[in-house]
Amino acid sequence: MSVRKHWINVRVNPEELARIREKQKELGIRNTGAYMRKMAMDGYCVNLDLSDVAQVSILLRRCSNNLNQYAKRANESGSIYAEDIRDLQRRLDELWEMQKLILKRLSGIR
Repeated sequence: MSVRKHWINVRVNPEELARIREKQKELGIRNTGAYMRKMAMDGYCVNLDLSDVAQVSILLRRCSNNLNQYAKRANESGSIYAEDIRDLQRRLDELWEMQKLILKRLSGIR
């Protein structure tokens, strides 16, 4: 049984409907009810570009894989190469820079 029991009906002209559908499509929201509720309650919808977050996830995965390989090599041979450590440090520095950029961009959302 649905939690939402009350209906609100709104009449719009063809131009208004087209504009609503256009904005809904721009935001990637397929459910008109969800879009209308969000706009009525908050007055805006935010479309977040999370491509930077996806890139950070990829880099984290790579660093984790490399770290596991380094640990395996260290356990097998008892040593690890300095170049491997520098490579991992470079990748981690890149991750931190990307994280700072993402946080800066997200802090601008109001």
